[in-house]
Amino acid sequence: MLIDDLTVIALEAIEQAAGEAARAAFLQSLEREAAATREAQRLRSEAETLRRAGIRNNVLIGVLCFVGGLAVGVTGTVLIIK
Repeated sequence: MLIDDLTVIALEAIEQAAGEAARAAFLQSLEREAAATREAQRLRSEAETLRRAGIRNNVLIGVLCFVGGLAVGVTGTVLIIK
């Protein structure tokens, strides 16, 4: 009878340990997934920032080229007329 009681207690302890190990593995998996999600969001944000900077730089270059071309055109026209 004592052996039966010890066997039941041991089996319950084994089941509890297995449950805790499974829970720990699941939590570790969730932590890895959360870290991967944070990294993906960071990369997406960085890509969006770079895209916006690229658009801003393209607009600035366009404006500078327009002003430069206008200055060359006006200067050329003035020189031709004189």
